[in-house]
Amino acid sequence: MSIYFKQMTIIGVGLIGGSIARVCKEKNLTGKIMGFGRSESDLRKGVELGVIDSYSLDLKDAVIDADIVLLAIPVGTMVDIVKIMIPHLKNRAIITDVGSVKGYLVDKIEELLPKEIPFVGGHPIAGTERSGVESSFLTLFKDSNCILTPTGKTDREALKKIEELWHAAGAKVILMNAMDHDRILAAISHLPHVVAYALVNTIGDMNKENNILSLAAGGFRDFTRIASGDSVMWRDICLLNKDNIIEIITQFQGSLERLKRYIKKENRTRLKEEFNKANSIRKLMV
Repeated sequence: MSIYFKQMTIIGVGLIGGSIARVCKEKNLTGKIMGFGRSESDLRKGVELGVIDSYSLDLKDAVIDADIVLLAIPVGTMVDIVKIMIPHLKNRAIITDVGSVKGYLVDKIEELLPKEIPFVGGHPIAGTERSGVESSFLTLFKDSNCILTPTGKTDREALKKIEELWHAAGAKVILMNAMDHDRILAAISHLPHVVAYALVNTIGDMNKENNILSLAAGGFRDFTRIASGDSVMWRDICLLNKDNIIEIITQFQGSLERLKRYIKKENRTRLKEEFNKANSIRKLMV
């Protein structure tokens, strides 16, 4: 199956939405790319950069002729946007998303959409700490993973088209149950962000009395880079995947308490074992 969409509409032309738009233009996968978002200045920048062809501040106008609509906005706003655009979508227009939470969104969006409008849940595991369309680039998804979360209701032809779209972007596509996705991402993505925010705030509170941030070197900067992520996006992710995130935070607290206990008791053997264990696990990622 070779894919071609006469019109793609991107709701949220930022880093992810802009990067997939660049792929579609480079690979000639679309005839026209329409943008929609809250900020006209950002949308105008998308046109100036050649990322999108045009834009509208009216959601109806943005989606009415779309063959595919990509939701690249904070997960907390997606359901409301879908509700508004449903009456204006043409039959067989594919809806897909790039949200980092899948279980809640897949259930709600499939419940809302008529059977004539297929939905394919998706999550490209790629990004940077930067945001905005000016930060988008063609190879963002190259050699990354993209998880798709089909259900028993998912239209097979639509699923194939979305698979091909992400293959064209250079990603490896993985099919996964939405609930499994949320448990896994809570551990490997959501927890690290929560920890980074907590660590930066901890040091920031100390910094009020002593200018210790000026002494922060590369290790601290690298570890906390993701704390620069969009606060609205990460707020919504945490709230929509709260059960999984709370569970993994509790496990993490147990690990910290164990290290704290070994340090307090000056247990050199146990500390070394914990650090060696972490070293061995980290090497598996290389």
